[in-house]
Amino acid sequence: MPAGTGAAPGKVILFGEHAAVYGQPAIAVPVQQVAARALVRPLFNAPSGRIRIQAPEVGVDADLDQLDPQHPLAAAVRFTLEAMGVQHPLAVTIKVSSTIPVAAGLGSGAAVSVAIARALSGFLGHPLADERVSAVAFEVEKIHHGTPSGIDNTVITYNRPVYFIKGQPLQTFALGAPLNLVIADTGIPSPTKVTVGDVRSAWQAEPARYEALFAEIGTIAKAARRALERGELAELGQLMDQNHALLQQLDVSSPELDGLVASARAAGALGAKLSGGGRGGNMLALAAGDPAPLEAALRAAGASSTLHTVVA
Repeated sequence: MPAGTGAAPGKVILFGEHAAVYGQPAIAVPVQQVAARALVRPLFNAPSGRIRIQAPEVGVDADLDQLDPQHPLAAAVRFTLEAMGVQHPLAVTIKVSSTIPVAAGLGSGAAVSVAIARALSGFLGHPLADERVSAVAFEVEKIHHGTPSGIDNTVITYNRPVYFIKGQPLQTFALGAPLNLVIADTGIPSPTKVTVGDVRSAWQAEPARYEALFAEIGTIAKAARRALERGELAELGQLMDQNHALLQQLDVSSPELDGLVASARAAGALGAKLSGGGRGGNMLALAAGDPAPLEAALRAAGASSTLHTVVA
């Protein structure tokens, strides 16, 4: 019996993080240079229903029923089986690997869930459609993030740029010019669930102030889509700068992120902002030309690593 395989890219949010949770638009793109992968093989001489999950990078090597039901890997398997209507599958081993940094805003959790859903459903002969795969990953995202927007699972499942509004049909669009993006990691883990929860608490305490900030971020995301479609990169960079300033007002930036953003702008980036949950994790910068000097400047400014990606 052939193995089942599944893979999924990373992602970055260009515009709209945090505000997307409250119904504002957001824009995200896949990052092909990093990926999560899952490999499903039959577990011979084992009883039906036994599932062994192996994820060496996070120290997991256990049967499904030995893991907490809320463990993200266990949840991804369970939600996939539920989506397929399968209660007692063949005994299998699921091996998971990923080159996507964890808690860095690159969608590691959603990518792993998508890879598992594709590998397991394909191996069992009932490959799930993209819509169902995305739904599986969204359920796992609730464990990771509490109240996720749904953007991570959407852009990673469909593997193309998306304009996302929570609860509305998926929208994709064509870029008027390629995006030369440099992503820099602060090296500080940033669990999105914490920052999302903190923003929710602040919104509950000052709803009018925070809804105004969310609306401003939404307005920027709408303008950014137009700039992306027209290939107006200089305007796009300015919008990135404006979006970062609003995220600072949401109190989700950090000295490290602000320092990298400032260094990117000083090195000639058209614009720069944090990406993802904030308070650590990644920032991204829009390169005007050769990204190498920009990457060097960001590493000199303290980035633990940099990644260049072109979105076309």
